[in-house]
Amino acid sequence: MEKVLMKGNEAIAEAAIMAGCHHFFGYPITPQTEVAAYMSKRLPQIGGVYLQAESEVASINMILGASSAGVRAMTSSSSPGISLMSEGISYIAACDLPAVIVNIQRGGPGLGGIQPSQADYYQATRSSGHGDFYLIVLAPNSIQEIIDLTQRAFDLADIYRMPVMILGDGILGQMMEPVELKVNEPAALPEKTWATNGTSRSRKKNITNSLYLKPEELERINIERFKRYKVIRDKEILCETYMTDDAEIILVAYGATSRVCKNAILLAREKGIKAGLLRPITLWPFPAPALKLEAEHAKAFICVEMSMGQMIDDVKLAVECARPVYFCGRTGGMVHTPDEILEKIEAVNGGEAV
Repeated sequence: MEKVLMKGNEAIAEAAIMAGCHHFFGYPITPQTEVAAYMSKRLPQIGGVYLQAESEVASINMILGASSAGVRAMTSSSSPGISLMSEGISYIAACDLPAVIVNIQRGGPGLGGIQPSQADYYQATRSSGHGDFYLIVLAPNSIQEIIDLTQRAFDLADIYRMPVMILGDGILGQMMEPVELKVNEPAALPEKTWATNGTSRSRKKNITNSLYLKPEELERINIERFKRYKVIRDKEILCETYMTDDAEIILVAYGATSRVCKNAILLAREKGIKAGLLRPITLWPFPAPALKLEAEHAKAFICVEMSMGQMIDDVKLAVECARPVYFCGRTGGMVHTPDEILEKIEAVNGGEAV
Protein backbone atom coordinates (compact mmCIF):
# COMPACT_ATOMS: atom_id res chain seq x y z
CA MET A 1 0.00 0.00 0.00
CA GLU A 2 1.29 3.45 -0.94
CA LYS A 3 2.24 5.69 1.96
CA VAL A 4 1.23 9.33 2.40
CA LEU A 5 2.76 12.04 4.56
CA MET A 6 0.38 13.18 7.30
CA LYS A 7 0.44 15.39 10.37
CA GLY A 8 -0.61 13.65 13.58
CA ASN A 9 -3.71 15.77 14.21
CA GLU A 10 -4.96 15.27 10.66
CA ALA A 11 -4.23 11.55 10.88
CA ILE A 12 -6.48 11.31 13.95
CA ALA A 13 -9.31 12.94 12.04
CA GLU A 14 -8.92 10.80 8.91
CA ALA A 15 -8.63 7.62 10.97
CA ALA A 16 -11.86 8.51 12.77
CA ILE A 17 -13.64 8.96 9.45
CA MET A 18 -12.25 5.61 8.27
CA ALA A 19 -13.73 4.08 11.43
CA GLY A 20 -17.18 5.39 10.55
CA CYS A 21 -17.21 8.52 12.69
CA HIS A 22 -19.24 11.09 10.75
CA HIS A 23 -20.15 13.30 13.71
CA PHE A 24 -17.62 15.68 15.27
CA PHE A 25 -18.23 18.41 17.83
CA GLY A 26 -15.36 20.45 19.22
CA TYR A 27 -13.71 23.75 19.96
CA PRO A 28 -10.29 25.00 18.79
CA ILE A 29 -7.30 25.04 21.14
CA THR A 30 -3.58 24.71 20.41
CA PRO A 31 -1.96 22.22 19.77
CA GLN A 32 -4.91 20.14 18.48
CA THR A 33 -6.85 22.64 16.36
CA GLU A 34 -5.98 20.81 13.12
CA VAL A 35 -8.19 17.89 14.19
CA ALA A 36 -11.24 20.12 14.10
CA ALA A 37 -10.06 22.04 11.03
CA TYR A 38 -9.61 18.79 9.08
CA MET A 39 -13.03 17.52 10.16
CA SER A 40 -14.65 20.81 9.12
CA LYS A 41 -13.46 20.20 5.54
CA ARG A 42 -13.89 16.43 5.26
CA LEU A 43 -17.19 15.71 7.00
CA PRO A 44 -19.38 17.89 4.72
CA GLN A 45 -17.82 16.06 1.74
CA ILE A 46 -19.16 12.71 2.98
CA GLY A 47 -22.51 13.86 4.35
CA GLY A 48 -21.28 13.99 7.93
CA VAL A 49 -21.90 16.54 10.66
CA TYR A 50 -19.25 19.01 11.85
CA LEU A 51 -20.15 21.62 14.43
CA GLN A 52 -17.85 24.02 16.23
CA ALA A 53 -19.49 24.35 19.63
CA GLU A 54 -19.48 27.55 21.65
CA SER A 55 -17.30 25.85 24.28
CA GLU A 56 -15.80 22.56 25.34
CA VAL A 57 -18.68 22.15 27.80
CA ALA A 58 -21.14 22.31 24.92
CA SER A 59 -19.14 19.99 22.66
CA ILE A 60 -18.93 17.11 25.15
CA ASN A 61 -22.67 17.30 25.77
CA MET A 62 -23.28 17.21 22.02
CA ILE A 63 -21.21 14.03 21.96
CA LEU A 64 -23.49 12.58 24.66
CA GLY A 65 -26.55 13.35 22.57
CA ALA A 66 -25.15 11.99 19.31
CA SER A 67 -23.81 8.86 20.95
CA SER A 68 -27.12 8.15 22.66
CA ALA A 69 -28.69 8.09 19.19
CA GLY A 70 -26.29 5.29 18.24
CA VAL A 71 -23.83 7.07 15.93
CA ARG A 72 -20.06 7.12 16.26
CA ALA A 73 -19.05 10.54 17.58
CA MET A 74 -15.76 12.18 18.55
CA THR A 75 -14.46 15.35 20.13
CA SER A 76 -10.93 16.61 20.59
CA SER A 77 -9.24 19.21 22.74
CA SER A 78 -6.11 19.96 24.73
CA SER A 79 -5.50 19.96 28.45
CA PRO A 80 -7.55 22.97 29.73
CA GLY A 81 -10.37 22.04 27.36
CA ILE A 82 -10.49 18.48 28.66
CA SER A 83 -10.85 19.90 32.18
CA LEU A 84 -13.96 21.74 31.05
CA MET A 85 -15.35 18.49 29.62
CA SER A 86 -14.93 16.51 32.84
CA GLU A 87 -18.57 16.74 33.97
CA GLY A 88 -19.83 15.64 30.55
CA ILE A 89 -17.35 12.75 30.42
CA SER A 90 -18.70 11.52 33.74
CA TYR A 91 -22.26 11.71 32.38
CA ILE A 92 -21.28 9.74 29.25
CA ALA A 93 -19.69 7.05 31.42
CA ALA A 94 -22.73 6.98 33.70
CA CYS A 95 -25.06 6.58 30.70
CA ASP A 96 -22.91 3.68 29.40
CA LEU A 97 -22.40 5.39 26.06
CA PRO A 98 -19.52 4.88 23.63
CA ALA A 99 -17.53 7.97 22.65
CA VAL A 100 -13.99 8.86 21.60
CA ILE A 101 -12.24 11.83 23.20
CA VAL A 102 -8.84 13.09 22.01
CA ASN A 103 -6.46 15.00 24.28
CA ILE A 104 -3.32 16.43 22.68
CA GLN A 105 -1.63 17.54 25.89
CA ARG A 106 0.04 20.91 26.48
CA GLY A 107 2.00 22.27 29.41
CA GLY A 108 0.14 23.30 32.54
CA PRO A 109 -1.41 23.78 35.04
CA GLY A 110 -3.78 26.57 34.07
CA LEU A 111 -3.32 27.97 30.59
CA GLY A 112 0.34 26.97 30.93
CA GLY A 113 1.87 26.95 27.46
CA ILE A 114 1.36 25.40 24.04
CA GLN A 115 4.40 23.09 24.15
CA PRO A 116 4.06 19.29 24.59
CA SER A 117 3.40 17.71 27.96
CA GLN A 118 2.34 14.48 29.63
CA ALA A 119 1.00 16.07 32.78
CA ASP A 120 -2.59 14.96 32.15
CA TYR A 121 -1.88 11.33 33.04
CA TYR A 122 -3.67 11.60 36.39
CA GLN A 123 -6.59 13.34 34.73
CA ALA A 124 -6.94 10.64 32.06
CA THR A 125 -6.46 7.61 34.31
CA ARG A 126 -7.71 8.85 37.68
CA SER A 127 -9.89 11.95 37.59
CA SER A 128 -11.50 12.47 34.19
CA GLY A 129 -14.72 13.29 36.02
CA HIS A 130 -16.59 12.71 39.28
CA GLY A 131 -17.76 9.33 40.51
CA ASP A 132 -16.67 5.70 40.17
CA PHE A 133 -15.68 5.13 36.53
CA TYR A 134 -12.74 4.69 34.17
CA LEU A 135 -11.89 5.54 30.59
CA ILE A 136 -9.92 3.26 28.34
CA VAL A 137 -6.83 5.38 27.61
CA LEU A 138 -4.72 4.70 24.51
CA ALA A 139 -1.29 6.32 24.08
CA PRO A 140 0.20 6.16 20.55
CA ASN A 141 3.84 7.01 19.88
CA SER A 142 3.83 7.35 16.08
CA ILE A 143 1.52 8.69 13.40
CA GLN A 144 0.87 5.18 12.09
CA GLU A 145 -0.08 4.08 15.58
CA ILE A 146 -2.37 7.11 15.86
CA ILE A 147 -4.28 5.81 12.83
CA ASP A 148 -4.44 2.25 14.14
CA LEU A 149 -5.38 3.16 17.72
CA THR A 150 -7.97 5.76 16.73
CA GLN A 151 -9.83 3.09 14.78
CA ARG A 152 -9.42 0.65 17.66
CA ALA A 153 -10.78 3.27 20.05
CA PHE A 154 -14.14 3.33 18.31
CA ASP A 155 -14.41 -0.47 18.40
CA LEU A 156 -13.51 -0.60 22.09
CA ALA A 157 -16.00 2.15 22.87
CA ASP A 158 -18.79 0.22 21.15
CA ILE A 159 -17.86 -3.18 22.60
CA TYR A 160 -17.70 -1.97 26.20
CA ARG A 161 -20.15 0.96 25.96
CA MET A 162 -17.80 3.49 27.50
CA PRO A 163 -15.70 6.52 26.57
CA VAL A 164 -12.21 5.94 25.20
CA MET A 165 -9.48 8.60 25.27
CA ILE A 166 -6.62 8.99 22.81
CA LEU A 167 -3.89 10.62 24.90
CA GLY A 168 -1.22 12.28 22.79
CA ASP A 169 0.91 15.38 23.16
CA GLY A 170 1.93 18.42 21.14
CA ILE A 171 4.81 16.55 19.50
CA LEU A 172 2.60 13.80 18.10
CA GLY A 173 -0.11 16.24 17.12
CA GLN A 174 2.23 18.46 15.10
CA MET A 175 4.83 16.04 13.70
CA MET A 176 4.54 14.46 10.23
CA GLU A 177 5.37 10.91 9.19
CA PRO A 178 4.61 8.62 6.24
CA VAL A 179 1.64 6.35 6.99
CA GLU A 180 -0.57 3.73 5.39
CA LEU A 181 -4.22 4.71 5.42
CA LYS A 182 -5.50 1.21 5.96
CA VAL A 183 -8.83 0.31 7.51
CA ASN A 184 -8.55 -2.06 10.46
CA GLU A 185 -10.28 -5.41 10.33
CA PRO A 186 -13.76 -4.75 11.73
CA ALA A 187 -14.36 -6.13 15.19
CA ALA A 188 -17.45 -8.13 16.10
CA LEU A 189 -19.59 -5.33 17.50
CA PRO A 190 -22.75 -5.70 19.57
CA GLU A 191 -25.99 -4.35 18.16
CA LYS A 192 -26.93 -0.98 19.67
CA THR A 193 -30.30 -2.05 20.98
CA TRP A 194 -30.04 0.68 23.62
CA ALA A 195 -29.91 3.60 21.13
CA THR A 196 -32.49 6.38 21.46
CA ASN A 197 -33.14 6.50 17.71
CA GLY A 198 -36.91 6.15 17.55
CA THR A 199 -39.13 3.13 17.99
CA SER A 200 -42.08 3.47 15.59
CA ARG A 201 -43.82 1.69 18.47
CA SER A 202 -41.98 -1.51 17.48
CA ARG A 203 -40.21 -1.79 20.83
CA LYS A 204 -40.17 -0.29 24.27
CA LYS A 205 -38.67 3.20 24.19
CA ASN A 206 -35.04 3.62 25.24
CA ILE A 207 -34.01 6.28 27.77
CA THR A 208 -30.51 7.66 28.32
CA ASN A 209 -30.12 8.38 32.00
CA SER A 210 -27.45 8.94 34.66
CA LEU A 211 -29.70 9.80 37.61
CA TYR A 212 -30.64 7.10 40.14
CA LEU A 213 -32.32 8.35 43.30
CA LYS A 214 -32.41 4.93 44.94
CA PRO A 215 -28.93 4.22 46.36
CA GLU A 216 -29.43 0.46 46.07
CA GLU A 217 -30.01 0.80 42.33
CA LEU A 218 -27.02 3.09 41.79
CA GLU A 219 -24.79 0.72 43.74
CA ARG A 220 -25.96 -2.22 41.61
CA ILE A 221 -25.27 -0.36 38.36
CA ASN A 222 -21.81 0.74 39.52
CA ILE A 223 -20.91 -2.81 40.56
CA GLU A 224 -22.07 -4.15 37.17
CA ARG A 225 -19.96 -1.52 35.41
CA PHE A 226 -16.88 -2.53 37.39
CA LYS A 227 -17.39 -6.16 36.36
CA ARG A 228 -17.03 -4.90 32.79
CA TYR A 229 -13.86 -3.02 33.78
CA LYS A 230 -12.39 -6.28 35.09
CA VAL A 231 -12.97 -7.89 31.70
CA ILE A 232 -11.14 -4.98 30.08
CA ARG A 233 -8.21 -5.39 32.48
CA ASP A 234 -8.03 -9.07 31.57
CA LYS A 235 -8.37 -8.69 27.78
CA GLU A 236 -7.35 -5.25 26.52
CA ILE A 237 -3.90 -4.44 27.95
CA LEU A 238 -1.39 -3.37 25.30
CA CYS A 239 2.34 -2.66 25.72
CA GLU A 240 5.61 -2.84 23.80
CA THR A 241 8.93 -4.14 25.06
CA TYR A 242 12.25 -3.07 23.56
CA MET A 243 15.52 -4.84 24.40
CA THR A 244 14.21 -6.03 27.76
CA ASP A 245 15.22 -9.71 27.49
CA ASP A 246 18.55 -9.13 29.25
CA ALA A 247 17.90 -5.61 30.57
CA GLU A 248 19.03 -4.76 34.08
CA ILE A 249 17.65 -1.21 33.91
CA ILE A 250 14.23 -0.81 32.31
CA LEU A 251 12.83 2.55 31.27
CA VAL A 252 9.06 2.99 31.39
CA ALA A 253 7.71 5.66 29.06
CA TYR A 254 4.78 6.25 26.74
CA GLY A 255 3.98 8.42 23.75
CA ALA A 256 6.63 10.67 22.21
CA THR A 257 8.90 10.27 25.25
CA SER A 258 9.30 6.56 24.53
CA ARG A 259 10.91 7.38 21.19
CA VAL A 260 13.60 9.47 22.89
CA CYS A 261 14.12 6.62 25.35
CA LYS A 262 14.98 4.20 22.55
CA ASN A 263 17.83 6.45 21.44
CA ALA A 264 19.06 6.70 25.04
CA ILE A 265 18.97 2.90 25.36
CA LEU A 266 21.15 2.49 22.27
CA LEU A 267 23.66 4.98 23.75
CA ALA A 268 23.63 3.04 27.04
CA ARG A 269 24.20 -0.27 25.26
CA GLU A 270 27.23 1.24 23.52
CA LYS A 271 28.64 1.86 27.02
CA GLY A 272 27.93 -1.69 28.12
CA ILE A 273 24.86 -0.88 30.21
CA LYS A 274 22.01 -3.33 29.69
CA ALA A 275 19.03 -1.01 29.35
CA GLY A 276 15.59 -1.65 27.86
CA LEU A 277 12.14 -0.13 27.54
CA LEU A 278 8.62 -1.12 28.47
CA ARG A 279 6.12 1.17 26.75
CA PRO A 280 2.52 1.18 27.98
CA ILE A 281 0.14 1.58 25.04
CA THR A 282 -2.93 1.30 27.22
CA LEU A 283 -2.50 3.66 30.16
CA TRP A 284 -5.78 2.34 31.51
CA PRO A 285 -5.82 -0.56 31.87
CA PHE A 286 -2.16 -0.21 32.88
CA PRO A 287 0.21 -3.07 31.90
CA ALA A 288 1.03 -3.97 35.50
CA PRO A 289 1.36 -7.73 34.80
CA ALA A 290 4.05 -7.09 32.18
CA LEU A 291 6.01 -4.84 34.54
CA LYS A 292 5.75 -7.36 37.34
CA LEU A 293 7.20 -9.99 35.01
CA GLU A 294 10.12 -7.72 34.04
CA ALA A 295 10.83 -7.12 37.75
CA GLU A 296 11.83 -10.76 38.06
CA HIS A 297 15.13 -10.04 36.29
CA ALA A 298 15.57 -6.24 36.13
CA LYS A 299 17.54 -4.52 38.87
CA ALA A 300 15.82 -1.12 38.60
CA PHE A 301 13.21 0.87 36.70
CA ILE A 302 13.30 4.48 35.52
CA CYS A 303 10.00 6.22 34.82
CA VAL A 304 10.52 8.83 32.09
CA GLU A 305 7.74 11.41 31.75
CA MET A 306 7.14 14.93 30.52
CA SER A 307 5.67 15.82 33.92
CA MET A 308 6.67 16.10 37.55
CA GLY A 309 5.91 12.40 37.99
CA GLN A 310 2.46 10.85 37.58
CA MET A 311 2.81 7.47 35.87
CA ILE A 312 5.56 6.61 38.36
CA ASP A 313 2.89 5.72 40.96
CA ASP A 314 1.49 3.03 38.66
CA VAL A 315 4.99 1.70 37.97
CA LYS A 316 5.71 1.41 41.71
CA LEU A 317 2.40 -0.35 42.30
CA ALA A 318 3.08 -2.75 39.45
CA VAL A 319 6.52 -3.89 40.67
CA GLU A 320 5.21 -4.10 44.25
CA CYS A 321 8.41 -2.72 45.80
CA ALA A 322 10.39 -5.66 44.38
CA ARG A 323 12.78 -3.24 42.64
CA PRO A 324 13.63 0.46 43.06
CA VAL A 325 11.84 2.89 40.74
CA TYR A 326 13.57 6.15 39.82
CA PHE A 327 12.23 9.20 38.01
CA CYS A 328 13.49 11.22 35.06
CA GLY A 329 11.18 14.11 34.23
CA ARG A 330 10.88 17.36 32.31
CA THR A 331 7.93 19.69 32.74
CA GLY A 332 6.36 22.91 31.52
CA GLY A 333 6.65 21.91 27.86
CA MET A 334 10.30 20.86 27.98
CA VAL A 335 11.29 17.68 26.14
CA HIS A 336 13.96 15.17 27.17
CA THR A 337 17.10 14.67 25.14
CA PRO A 338 18.67 11.21 24.79
CA ASP A 339 21.75 12.45 26.66
CA GLU A 340 19.66 13.54 29.67
CA ILE A 341 18.05 10.12 29.89
CA LEU A 342 21.43 8.42 29.41
CA GLU A 343 22.81 10.45 32.33
CA LYS A 344 20.01 9.08 34.53
CA ILE A 345 20.66 5.52 33.32
CA GLU A 346 24.35 5.88 34.17
CA ALA A 347 23.54 7.27 37.62
CA VAL A 348 21.21 4.36 38.38
CA ASN A 349 23.74 1.88 37.02
CA GLY A 350 26.46 3.36 39.22
CA GLY A 351 24.30 3.44 42.31
CA GLU A 352 24.33 7.24 42.43
CA ALA A 353 20.70 7.96 41.57
CA VAL A 354 18.08 9.24 44.00
